[in-house]
Amino acid sequence: MPASTPDQLTQLRHKYDPVVRVMHDSSVRVLKVAMQGEKLLLKGEAPSEDVKNRIWDEIKRVDPGCPDLVGDITVAAGPAGQGGPAGTASAPTRTYTVKKGDTLSSISKAFYGEANAYRRIFDANRDQLSDPDRILPGQVLRILQ
Repeated sequence: MPASTPDQLTQLRHKYDPVVRVMHDSSVRVLKVAMQGEKLLLKGEAPSEDVKNRIWDEIKRVDPGCPDLVGDITVAAGPAGQGGPAGTASAPTRTYTVKKGDTLSSISKAFYGEANAYRRIFDANRDQLSDPDRILPGQVLRILQ
């Protein structure tokens, strides 16, 4: 197996940069981004199966065959007995990091297909939101399925 070059690493990191950004935006613990032979190794620990699937969707969007990537994305085991707000312990969740210009309605439209479902996001994040019209870039919101 030929050794990889620094140029290969740079090219592959650039190619898969959108995946790494989604990993960071989705609270994935990035454990390693390095060359493994002639392939880029992306190793991370996702907070949920849903987030793991979202990472794989992004990988396939960048390159459906991904012949130059080794993806090792696992799901973190949460502490025993850990649950979210009352009534959501069994509801699958994903996270979303608020970007400049976002509103709960626009986030709701993206995740649920309708802007009027923003209340679901607001209710799931009452621990950090006091007004549905006041969200800030950088906030990480729980999105219930």
